Amino acid sequence: MGQRYERIDGRIRTFIEQQPVFFTATAPLAGDGHVNLSPKGRHGTLVILDEQTLAYLDFGGSGAETIAHLREPGNGRITLMWCAFSGPPKVLRVHGDGEAVFRDDPRWPELIARFGAADGPGARAVILVRARRISDACGFAVPFLAYEGERTQHAEHFGRKSEEEFAAYCAKKEHVGVSLDGLPALPLPLPPRPA
Repeated sequence: MGQRYERIDGRIRTFIEQQPVFFTATAPLAGDGHVNLSPKGRHGTLVILDEQTLAYLDFGGSGAETIAHLREPGNGRITLMWCAFSGPPKVLRVHGDGEAVFRDDPRWPELIARFGAADGPGARAVILVRARRISDACGFAVPFLAYEGERTQHAEHFGRKSEEEFAAYCAKKEHVGVSLDGLPALPLPLPPRPA
């Protein structure tokens, strides 16, 4: 049987920190809008800020649906999900309110520092998630999968780009400034990283 939890601590925190991948889900308020589901990985790109708040790095390389849904007035709904692909079966979900913190936000320097070496030139936002509901489920149908290691292509690709090249990349990529449903997404031109 699944359980609900009041906070992200103890074995719940340990479980989150041990998983190499998690998933994010968001949707626009419009009933006919596109639901977005994204896998997230790269070691160190998710941090637990306190017992109710998580943060993860949003990188270039894909669209910006999550950002658009979080920025939509009256929205901000987000769910994070982890699955145990090894060890005891478990699925954990954090339903919450999300916010995108961009490079020109005064909170950026303090937040980005929390990610240490996981930060990189492709980082375009920090996504904050304040938990409203924390719960788990059995995970009996989740298969065992072997974790082989991190893929390095993403970090290597964006590591070769200057700040100007990365900003130009974001500006020309479809569905970065505006979502699939026409909602404002990543602010363009991309705010520069603070010096």
